[in-house]
Amino acid sequence: MNGSYRHPADARLAASLLLLRDGSEGLELLMLRRAERHNDRRSGAAVFPGGVLDARDRAAHAFTLGPGDVEASRLLGVAEGGLDFGIAAVRETFEEVGLLLAAGSASPDLLHDWRTRLQRGDAGAAEFCAATGLKLDLRELVYFAHWLTPPGPGKRFDTRFFAVAAPAGQVAEADGTESLELMWLTPAAALAPALGLKLLPVTRVLLQRMTGFTRVGEALAALRSAGPVSQVMPRRAIGPQGETVVLPHEYAYAEVARLDPEGRGDVHAMLVAGRAARLSPRVVRVTAPNPGPMTGPGTNSYLVGDGTRCTVIDPGPVSEEHLAALLAAAPGRIERILVTHTHRDHSPGARALAQATGAPVWGRVAAHPAWQDESFSAVHAPQHGERIDVGADATLRVLHTPGHASNHLCFLLEEEQLLFTGDHVMQGSTVVINPPDGDMAVYLRSLNALLDEDLQWLAPGHGFLVAEPQAVLRSLIAHRLKREARVLAALRAAGPAPLEALVPHAYADVAATLHGVAQRSLLAHLLKLQAEGAAAHDVASDAWSAR
Repeated sequence: MNGSYRHPADARLAASLLLLRDGSEGLELLMLRRAERHNDRRSGAAVFPGGVLDARDRAAHAFTLGPGDVEASRLLGVAEGGLDFGIAAVRETFEEVGLLLAAGSASPDLLHDWRTRLQRGDAGAAEFCAATGLKLDLRELVYFAHWLTPPGPGKRFDTRFFAVAAPAGQVAEADGTESLELMWLTPAAALAPALGLKLLPVTRVLLQRMTGFTRVGEALAALRSAGPVSQVMPRRAIGPQGETVVLPHEYAYAEVARLDPEGRGDVHAMLVAGRAARLSPRVVRVTAPNPGPMTGPGTNSYLVGDGTRCTVIDPGPVSEEHLAALLAAAPGRIERILVTHTHRDHSPGARALAQATGAPVWGRVAAHPAWQDESFSAVHAPQHGERIDVGADATLRVLHTPGHASNHLCFLLEEEQLLFTGDHVMQGSTVVINPPDGDMAVYLRSLNALLDEDLQWLAPGHGFLVAEPQAVLRSLIAHRLKREARVLAALRAAGPAPLEALVPHAYADVAATLHGVAQRSLLAHLLKLQAEGAAAHDVASDAWSAR
């Protein structure tokens, strides 16, 4: 951390403490049920102790044991005041649940009196320590998470999370104001629907993170060695049941952040067939009603133009419902239909859309007919590097990207550095490379070629908009090469063997229900290795082996 972090002006700084103990059922955490309050999103939620920083926490630096402010600030990535978070976490825990991390001794009556004074805000942590002779003990605190609540209406909190073993010999007691009920729970019990706890997204994620640990020492050691802490900021969105939040690891996150940076909460976090989603002034997406294992939420059709005329990219499968949705969503006259490739979930809808609009179909015919859309025909075969005027200040550049299919094209919206990827890059999964039309070596070359393009966003044939294209492309290439290494290892361990016998070895990390599909990509890997002299195929026995 370089001390460059600056918290948003509309967010209140806060700290929270996970208190851990070894229970009869394994690792337990102390949770409290918050008081019910009107217009409070956290009302009645089960949370960890903690609260907002008090300006007087800064004065308590001299009354602490453990790292000084310079070290604490470095750890938290702030210029100064990092120690305030640890002090606040310990102080708020004492106020809410009566457990105190401190060195020294003081009478129970004195502590009770000071707990009340701190709760009322009549005094600060420094006054408490000076009067009791105690020092707040921060030596064993483990800083392990940083969450910022999303922008938009309501209070925002910029919270640092710490973990520590609960102090021995002390008994937790609810304050009856902030905390109405205290619970020592294993992470699994807290997450179980049967208990019916209201859990905030951050609480749920942190509980899930703790489920793999059985003892306090194990958990703290793992958290301590986990590496630098990155900030997590959910985003407000519309989910299946109404208002929801989307987390950074979820597929919709980047798109929600792009379309709603202010946090209005009016962007959908799920793809629904037929719904027109405005992705930019130039781009509208409509998802076809063909969800499935190979198509995810459905095939995306994109309408790209300037509001007076537009071009459709990938009309999808034959579907009257989807045809009607495309015609209704069109921002202007449809003057052209582009097809990324002729697999049956991408191109068959072209004929009906062309008949309805009079728009010509552009695309390429595959070199091999298997698995292709036999109905496909086009008036023009776009060439690599060709630029297509699709509206005022809207230009698509054609990129020939064979591999998934020999005729596969991507289209780059130059003004937005947005690449329509068809099936060349999918969100959340790798595409099947199915020989003979699919070719693994060619596919990897096409992926590498895209690294030379100046890209900002990917618009896949299945899924949401994808950010950080270069990182995604490098990850895909690395994944394919890692799979190739597994294929070679499988050949050495199990070969000579027929294709189907190699699948469980090369794809041991893939569900058995998908092994039939995986076998197609396995063949593509083997053909690539054969061409490179690393694998051999005996035609008589139909067995593959390593060379």
